[in-house]
Amino acid sequence: MLKNALLIATVVALGVTAVAQQPPAKLFDGNSWWDHVKFLADDKLEGRETGSEGLRTAESYVVDQLARAGLQPAGVNGFYQPVKFVSREIVEKESSAALVSGGKEQPLVLGDDAYFITRFDLAPEEISAPLVFVGYGLKIPEMNYDDVEGLDLKGKVVVYLAGSTADTPTALSAHYQTMGERWRPLRQAGVIGVIAIPNPASMDIPWSRMSLNRAHPSMDLVGDEFNETAGLKISLNFNPAQAEKLFVGSGHTFAEIAELGKDRKPLPRFPLSVSLKCRAVVKSTSVESANVIAKLPGSDPVLKNEYVVLSAHVDHIGIGAPINGDRIYNGAMDNGSGVAALLDIAASWKANQPHPRRSILFVFVTAEEKGLLGSKYFAAHPTVPAKSMIADVNIDMFLPIVPLKVLKVQGLAESDLGDRARESAQAFGVRVEADPQPLRNAFIRSDQYNFIRHGIPAVKLDVGFDPGSPDEQIFKEWLTVRYHAPSDDLAQPVDRATAATYEDIVRQLLVYIADIEARPQWKPNSFFRRYATTSN
Repeated sequence: MLKNALLIATVVALGVTAVAQQPPAKLFDGNSWWDHVKFLADDKLEGRETGSEGLRTAESYVVDQLARAGLQPAGVNGFYQPVKFVSREIVEKESSAALVSGGKEQPLVLGDDAYFITRFDLAPEEISAPLVFVGYGLKIPEMNYDDVEGLDLKGKVVVYLAGSTADTPTALSAHYQTMGERWRPLRQAGVIGVIAIPNPASMDIPWSRMSLNRAHPSMDLVGDEFNETAGLKISLNFNPAQAEKLFVGSGHTFAEIAELGKDRKPLPRFPLSVSLKCRAVVKSTSVESANVIAKLPGSDPVLKNEYVVLSAHVDHIGIGAPINGDRIYNGAMDNGSGVAALLDIAASWKANQPHPRRSILFVFVTAEEKGLLGSKYFAAHPTVPAKSMIADVNIDMFLPIVPLKVLKVQGLAESDLGDRARESAQAFGVRVEADPQPLRNAFIRSDQYNFIRHGIPAVKLDVGFDPGSPDEQIFKEWLTVRYHAPSDDLAQPVDRATAATYEDIVRQLLVYIADIEARPQWKPNSFFRRYATTSN
């Protein structure tokens, strides 16, 4: 009897081990994902501009799908969380900018030479100020690095090259290049305005496309609590191809600066011989939009009061300047793809396994394209207790345009969410890599960053590629041709099998996070760990 019992126990144990080693079942096929994308990126929705009827239609569709999946509303008004914005639009025909040297004005051609950035509350009066080149324009205490120190900047407009030195860790570089962090030491030094020159070595899209929609409305959240650039009177982007105009008579050339910036070498800092004279006429209006939030209740009587957040932005650019005759910026991959993935994953529990132990919070945010504003509002005013959100997994433009062999994880080394993401990907035979293009600062350029700033560990998952591979070239061409362009539409080729496996990996990651006993933790050496301390 005992011998038989031991034999049975051994067989059962071996069986359990075998089951544990089996890969998880694949729940998605890419077809329902593509059906959602087709609705969200249809021309009828006119690019889902924040505050537009097209975006409201998209959000109504999301709410309907969530209700069908049996999820509970978790907003303020049902599934919705209203958000108020101020919209700013440059009146370019009444605005002007010029460089002044020796009392002579050299007018700048708006669009060709430079353009005003209206995301910030610019001064209505004419501005005349000397210019100073401040290198990368950063102050990074952890590196004892300070581009401001020792310069007379009171009443000046500073010019900087986007980027940071090569010895600056990616997390520090990304964090201190956010406008709020960049502006703080500049304001303390008395700066009144900024001119940013994109780094030619790391531009996602060419200047012609960057400036094409310069008159498109920008937005900001209503409320002083969200104003991170108080005192900023003027802000411009300057065309790298025309930047020599700024450096005439300074003893330096922009070619010299760009060559140093290409390799992220330290940059000189010096006064420029030209001054800026400009006036920005901006038309402001009020806009209201909404985040959409839903809850999949957890199964554990205690842990169900904690939430794993899965987020994606619904908005895109809307109707803009035509490219090849097309004015609708559909945003199929940016970010119809992410919204579709959330909807697929939300519906998967209705027909399959029991709910995870913790609750899953599905957060569809607005105004990401306006500066991560919807997530900024939600993170500051969550519709669940702030301390109950233990992690954020964000999906934004995951680009299923090649077979899924490599998963790129933003934040891979910052918290143990990176470890869980690696396990989830490996379960489906997919390798994991950190961001191979740190110069793009992708970790601060999507909605996960607002959760991080409130102390919540986060990751962003993307389809990746091996450096130097043909897939890398495909991604590069996509950014050049389709990113923030009307060609990000339903006519582009996509790999539905990649989308399906990606969804399986994300769902598996959610289950890992929701079922494990301990909350996710920042790694001891993570720069972002400080937010967990300051937010408690």
